[in-house]
Parts: sequence; structure tokens; C-alpha cells
Amino acid sequence: RNQQPSLVSSLCHSANKHKPWIETEYQGIVMENDNTVLLNPPLFALDKDAPLHYAGEICGFRVHNGPSGSGSVQFEAVVLDRSTGEGLVRSKEPLDCESQREHSFTIQAYDCGEGPDGVNSKKSHKATVHVRVNDVNEFSPVFVERRYEASVPEGRLFDRIVRVEALDADCSPQYSQICFYDIITPNVPFAIDNDGNIKNTEPLDSKHQRVHTFWVTAFDCGKNRAQADAQVVVTVKPSCKPGWIGWTKRVEYTPGSGSIPLFPSLHLETCEETVWNIQATVELQTGHIGKGCDRDSYSDRSVRRLCGAVRGEVDLLPPPSPAANWTSALPTLPSSDSSLVFSFNGSNHVAVVPDLVVSALSGDHFTLQLWMRRGGASIQPATSQTRGNRKEEETIVCSTVKNDDSFSHYSLSVHGCRLSLFYWPDVSAARPVKFLWKLEQVCDSEWHHLSLSVQFPSVTLYVDGVTFDPALIHDNGAIPNPVPRQRMFIGACWEPEEKQKEILNNTIPEARDSGGYHGLLSGVTVRPGSVEPHSVVECLYACREGLDFGDLETLGSGMKVHVNPSQSVLVLEGDDIESFNRAVQQVTYRNSLRFATPGVRPLKLTTSLRCFNEESCLSLKQLEGYLVVLQPDAPQISLSGVGPHLARPAPEFESPRGVPLFPELRIVCSLSHAVNTAAQGMEGGALMSDAVAHTLDGCEVQPLGEELNPEREELLVDMDVVRERGLEIINTTAYIAITGAESISVYEDVLRSVHYRLAKGSARFERRFRLSCSEMNGRYTSNELTLEVNFLHSLDSLYHPSHLLASQQQFLHPSQHAGELSGHTLPNPHRNSVVPGAATVIIMVCVGFLVVMVILGVFRIRSIHRRSEGARGGAKEGSNQWDDSALTIIVNPMESYESRMGICADNEAEGEEDEEVAESPDDASDDQQIIIKKEGRDGNARRY
Repeated sequence: RNQQPSLVSSLCHSANKHKPWIETEYQGIVMENDNTVLLNPPLFALDKDAPLHYAGEICGFRVHNGPSGSGSVQFEAVVLDRSTGEGLVRSKEPLDCESQREHSFTIQAYDCGEGPDGVNSKKSHKATVHVRVNDVNEFSPVFVERRYEASVPEGRLFDRIVRVEALDADCSPQYSQICFYDIITPNVPFAIDNDGNIKNTEPLDSKHQRVHTFWVTAFDCGKNRAQADAQVVVTVKPSCKPGWIGWTKRVEYTPGSGSIPLFPSLHLETCEETVWNIQATVELQTGHIGKGCDRDSYSDRSVRRLCGAVRGEVDLLPPPSPAANWTSALPTLPSSDSSLVFSFNGSNHVAVVPDLVVSALSGDHFTLQLWMRRGGASIQPATSQTRGNRKEEETIVCSTVKNDDSFSHYSLSVHGCRLSLFYWPDVSAARPVKFLWKLEQVCDSEWHHLSLSVQFPSVTLYVDGVTFDPALIHDNGAIPNPVPRQRMFIGACWEPEEKQKEILNNTIPEARDSGGYHGLLSGVTVRPGSVEPHSVVECLYACREGLDFGDLETLGSGMKVHVNPSQSVLVLEGDDIESFNRAVQQVTYRNSLRFATPGVRPLKLTTSLRCFNEESCLSLKQLEGYLVVLQPDAPQISLSGVGPHLARPAPEFESPRGVPLFPELRIVCSLSHAVNTAAQGMEGGALMSDAVAHTLDGCEVQPLGEELNPEREELLVDMDVVRERGLEIINTTAYIAITGAESISVYEDVLRSVHYRLAKGSARFERRFRLSCSEMNGRYTSNELTLEVNFLHSLDSLYHPSHLLASQQQFLHPSQHAGELSGHTLPNPHRNSVVPGAATVIIMVCVGFLVVMVILGVFRIRSIHRRSEGARGGAKEGSNQWDDSALTIIVNPMESYESRMGICADNEAEGEEDEEVAESPDDASDDQQIIIKKEGRDGNARRY
């Protein structure tokens, strides 16, 4: 009897043994104006329990959310036939193709269970349904603008005057595309194509009709007409005006774009005037950018390294300092780069170079380099000055050096628009030789770089990286011999000996006939020895930006192009209008710097026309515009590979080499855009920014907080790596600065060699350092990497009573630290955390309590062992003898800083665990343990 209900229940359950089955995926289509979804394949649910009543029938479908989470809200599934399992999917509300074109959801089929109440009904697996909403042409085209205006000169046919545009909001390509446009106003001299371009079908005459107004409409591909037509107004210009057409006042340049055309659509309109010569001058003004144009953004010293220049130059105008005080009295001006600009007034500003510096510049082979900018607009052309008037000659550098047993003398001067080098091979015997150059750069009041390579009797002059040949002039006049004394002056030159007495603190009293230099100087250096190659000088000081001509092969016959050495002026000359227009469109601006200096460059176009009839020849006014160099994307310099904490035992810091601070440093430079390298002829046209080689020019390691104490601590650097790469280093107690343009890998090697060393007994508990690097002369900086150095002190001192007070003082130091236990580091996972004084006292008490518990455990084991020996009557005494001399107890008192805090939280539980460990030493872990051994007769414990 008791088993009969269960048997009946099992029979009932066996009546519905199978779950319904449906397809795994359905594709559906529904029209915007309908709600029934046509599924492929059709929706049928099968059940193997059929033809049983209820169990083999399908009672319903359920819709669940799809991946987007909104499909079940808009659709439902119903059962059409319970016996066949046929179903239908339909939308609950109208669908909009424009708002959502596709829907996805899942459905399940449910059978009817085992009775009318649906008991023990089963459900099928979930099938995915994808429904696409078919578009209905419900929207009409709409014009973007209701009114279009254009103006054209009369008498000409144009391919396109204006373009109209209409849009359709339907979602399908069939109904959203505009198939054609139509001009609905009859009898107008215009036509429109399927793209909306309107052109005139006959030449327009302003006298006949000045303004043409007509209407256009649009049709989509479903033949729906635009809701509202658009109006087009074309104004006919009455007459031709000669001049440039297509002039754009503002031209933008993105750094890294190579060369771009300045006037891509510019052409000259001469109104059918017969012209036999055209000359156009394009001027690009870059004088306000640094020292004249966009050059490398690195410092002068770093650029010399990048260009492979010979080292050994001597700076004649260094920044004022205790070691270089001969420039302290000279006034200085701010500069956009890192160089220092000195001002000379032509009278009482002069720098006297010390004899110790001059003595290293002997010999008749040397290179003199300097940046120069004459006084300003007051400089007059050479033709307006009196010839031979030596009072107007301005001396830049005047030097007398000793060569073995003789003295040589030279002076570099400017006179109007002339530059002269007065060279005396031997002041006691040979006559002087004067080298003269006539240069516009000397008197244009702009910055220019001069590089004078003297390899007597050969002299080579480079002005902004361009070579200029001199004219040799042997001066046979009555010139007094220079005084055979080693000396050098910057900004003036005095021959009589009594003049030297007037020099006080690098200045002299006002003197009208001093012949001093009037203007600005910067970067005056002399390097003795062999001269620089032309390629090196051109790399150092040539402009990285300027005007250029795109393709000389496309230049028509009769056309001429001339570009000045600084590439700031380009002149085009020709006799054919069409060829001239094509040539103007080939004028380009190029800038080879990846990180060009942003800003505005004024641009001018001056045109001169010559006609057969000179009286009625056209006159065009000067066009003015500007080129805007946009802000380049800043390179992201990322320092990584160095954890926030560096924990090492204190003795390692006291070793002769110390501990490396950044052993796994990684430096990565990247940009956020692709750099265009098509101008350099590289295949592919673009190079991803991360592949561009970056060059750092400085890194700095700085201790945070107190400066380094030289008696207790120091930072060490591998000087062999620094010298090998030619880098410069400044190592002080406040910071270490490594400067010089070099690759990222070199800086990684140098910084990885930075070690931190302590004197014996000087270890504290923490010391913090900060590392940062820069690129482009400090223009772009990296993230600041902060490293906290922790000195791990052995816990041995904590157990010794004589060190207790010292240990407490060290732990009470308000800084983070970690302990060392049996050679294992105890890490602290909390960054910038400190151990407060109260917590330290608790830790000490806990450690003492732990030691007491260990001792109690030892005595307990020994007492148990003695009782066991008494019970056995001392049997097998030799084999079971307890050896006190080699007693080993393995415990695990703490594994980290957190475990020590845990001991303080639950002392009783820890004590019980220690007793259990003492009774069962085999269960103790072999890792992270304290081994306490009793050795010898004294019984003193040793800790390892």
C-alpha cells in the first residue's frame, strides 16, 4: 500500500518524457507597415510524445531577450495549431526601419504537460530569431538648403556653377538615394546632372540679365518627389577683372606632412590682355621663429652630436657662472630655444676671453661659428657709407694666439653689407691677408649662422649652411703690427696697449672710435683642428622649412624658377599664361621636422606683368596671407618597468657597487597619429608613429625630500657608458642630470647603470627617488616615475636586548620598511604606507609572546617525553634517547607584515596553534620557517 502512490507518480511522469524541439536559428522579414514576421524556416515545434494528449501537444512559445536586450519587448510568438506545433511571430507595435533595421531575440517552445493545468510541462532549447525590417518608401527627399547662390563672370561656359544636394531619410538604398534632379523652371540657360551639378548651357550676358532665378526638385529611386523645391540664384558679373583667382588667405600645415602646395587652385586672370612676361615673387617670412627659421628643436650641442660634428669646440660666450665670469657684465635677451643671446651696443659691451681659454686655440687650422643679428633697421646699405671709413667697421671677434714660437692674429668684422676676415699668419713677419664677402645676410637685420673654416691659406664661409667664396685682398696699407700677446675679445678689438688698461670688468668707457659690434650674438664657438665637412655644416644650420617647387619636369617651356639660399623667397618667371598658372600651383611649402614649431608664417605674393602696350598694361596689387603650422601631436614618453618599491637587505646597499635603482627600466616613445613620409620617398606613403626613431636629450634622477648626504650616501653611474656615448652628466647631492641627444636604448643602458650606495651603518628605512626624461630640448617630457627604496633590516636585532631600544627607534621612524627573515623578504603590499608607533609596540609584544609560547612548547614536549620514558621503564634507551644537543623545532610564526598584525589580533588562537605545531612537528611547512637550534653546553639559541 505504501508503494502504490509512488508507482502511480512514476507512470504519470513517464507520460511526458520528451522536450519539444525547434530549429536553432530563424531568419525573418517584416515590412514597416505590417506586423507578421515571415520566418525561414517556418516556425514548427515537434514533440516525440505525440500523439499523446497534452504531452505531445505544443501549448505556447516564449520570447526572450536577445544580445541587445530589447528584442522581447517588441515581438511575441503564438501557437496556431497545438497538435502540429505551428507557430507565428509578430510584432506588438509598428516597427520603424529608420530607428532600428534589425532585431534579434530567442524563443522557446513549451508542451502542454500532463494535463489541462500544464503540470510537468517541458520546454525546448532556445532558438535565435533574426528579424530584418523591410523599408517602405515613406519619406520624400529634402534639400539641404532651401536657397543656393552663385556668381560667375559673363561670357564664359562653366562645367559647374553650383551644386545642389537633397537627402532622403529612408533606411534602404533603394528609397534613400536620390536618383535624379530636375530644373522645373522652363526656358533657363542652365542644366543639371544626376549629382546636382548645375552649369550654364550658353554664355551669360550681364547686360541682358544680371540675375537668373530658377527652381530645382529631386526624386528618390522610388520616384518620390522632394517635399519642397530649392531655389537657385546665379548672379552674372558684369565685366572681367584681372588678377589672381582662387587665392586662399589662410593655409594650414600639419607637421609631418612633408610638402604641401600653397596655391593648388590659384590661376591668373588677365582678361585677354596680351602679356609677354610674367614674374611672381612668393615670400615666406620665418624671421620670428627662433633664429630665423624652423631648425632642429634640440640644443646646439645636441644638434652637433646628431649631425656627426667633430667634438672639441670651445664656447667663447658661455652662460655666466663662477667658472665663466667674462660674460657676466653683458646684457642678455630671452630666446625661444635654449641658447643665450648676448647684446652688444658697439661701445662699452665687450667680452674678454681669459688667457687660459685662449691658450687652447693655437694653430692656423680652426673653425669659428656664431649666430649673428645686426643692430636693426638702422643698418644702412654699403653704398651709402663712405669708402675706407674704418670707424664704421664693426669687429665681432678679435684674437691673437700663440703658435709655438710665433703669434698669429685674426679679426672678423662687418662693414655695411660686407663681411671681412683679417688674417695675419705671423705678426712679426708676414703681411696680413683680407678675405672679403659681400652678403645681403649681413645687413638684413635677421638671424644668420656663420661658420668660418680656416685652413690657411684656404678659407671657407658657410652662411646658414650655404657656401660662399671670398675675394682675396692683400692689404698693403700702413697697418701697425698687432702686439705679440695672447688675447681674445668678443665685440671689439683694440690694438694699442694702453687701451687694455681701460677694460674694467669686461666693459670699457664710452668710446666713439672703438669699432665695436652693434647687434646680437649667440653660440660663438671655436674648434681648433681640421675643418667641418660641408655635409655636417649643412645638417647643422640649414633651415628645415622653406619654399620649394614640386616637380621641375612639369615646368613648361620658357619658365624659370629661382629660390634664394634660405628658401624664403621663390621667383617664377615666364611668358605663357597657362604654363605660368600650372607652375604657380606647383609652389610648395616643405618642413622636414616631425615636430615643427607651431605658429603663423606671413605669406606674400607680388606679381609684375609686362605687356606690348606698356601704357595699358595690367597692374596687380600684392596679395597677403599666412601659413599656419598647426600644433604637432606631442610624443608620449613613457617610463615603466620600475616598481613603486625596491626592497633589498641593507648590507647590499653598503657594498662597493651599491644596488641598481632601475635595473628593468623601459622607455617607450609613441605618437597618436601616423607620420607622412611620402616626401622622403618611402614606400607605402605613411609610417606608423611607433616605428619612428625617437631621440631623448636628457634624463634626471632626483632624490625626494632631503638631498643626498655625501658622507652617508651617493648615486653611482657607469661613466664608461656615458663617456663612450659623448653624453654629459651633472652629479650633485640634489640630482643627477644626463644630457645629450641619443637613442632610447642608450639612455636605458645609462639609467640602468645608476646605483645607490650607502656608507657602513648608514641604512635608514626608506629613500625615495624620482626619474623623468625629456625630448626636443625639454619641449616634451615623460611621466615622473617615483621609486621608493626600502632597506630591509634583519630581525636578529629585535631579539637581542641590547638592540631593543635602537630597534624601537628605527621602527618608529615615520616611513615604510620591511623586515628580513631567514634571507626572505617580507613584502609590504601597501604603497606609501607607514608603520605607526603604536602598531610597532604591539608587534614587539606579539613577537615576545610568540617566543614565550615556543619555549613553553619545548618544555611541554620534554615533559611528555620524560613521562613516556618512565612508563616504558626505560626500554630501548639507546635508540629512543632525546638528543638535547640537536633539538630542532619548526614553527611558522609569521610570513609577512600582515601575519604579524594577525598575531596581535588573536593571541589565544595563535598560542594554541603553536602548541599543536610543537606536538606535531612533521606537519610544519618546510617553507618560510624559523629554525631554533640548541647547540653546545651553554644552551644559547642561535637564530638564522
